[in-house]
Amino acid sequence: MTELRQPPRRYDYVTDGQEIYRRSFATIRDEADLSGLPADLRGAAVRIIHAAGDVAITSEIAGHPDVARAAHAALVAGAPILTDSNMLAKGVTRRRLPADNEVVCTLRETSVPDLAREWGTTRAAAAASLWTDRLEGAVVAIGNAPTALFHLLEMLHDGAPRPAAIIGMPVGFVGSAESKIALAEHDLPGGPVPWVLVHGRRGGSAMAAATINALANRDELA
Repeated sequence: MTELRQPPRRYDYVTDGQEIYRRSFATIRDEADLSGLPADLRGAAVRIIHAAGDVAITSEIAGHPDVARAAHAALVAGAPILTDSNMLAKGVTRRRLPADNEVVCTLRETSVPDLAREWGTTRAAAAASLWTDRLEGAVVAIGNAPTALFHLLEMLHDGAPRPAAIIGMPVGFVGSAESKIALAEHDLPGGPVPWVLVHGRRGGSAMAAATINALANRDELA
């Protein structure tokens, strides 16, 4: 095995991880205007901005007024987290979860490819259909596929069990912005499911996972 050695330092950069963390979040809080968001969603917004590396995304973050409370209460009660991608599932910090919550991604289930072909849809949408037995009271996080978000909303309109909260942050150029508008404007008997999203084409697993990590932590709801 080759012996490791530290190369000569050629660049001037911060090397202390804790200092990088401190400066990063201090910069966000200094530059981002969070006043337009519910107070208990601002901690999640800071995490989303950090994941995006862009304070300009602040204006695209929106949420139902009850989403932070609903998501946190569900997680404390032990609700599962249902995700549309394995990358998102891996991005959830397990030590932050208040009840050792199950993190589920059904994308690799063996029935998914055949179901997607039969229905003429994406694998992500077909995988979302497998959430039904776990959906009641769950926290759903979608950070990749707009089709998964559209399909989830269609399931709910068709009478599927209601999750506690939906994190809708699919990324992309086709359907992403539209799926988030559908989430923000959806209505169901009994009212909409609380939601949080990033409008437009931007999104992704990192932002969705960062949102879960913030909503799981009571200290970030203030």
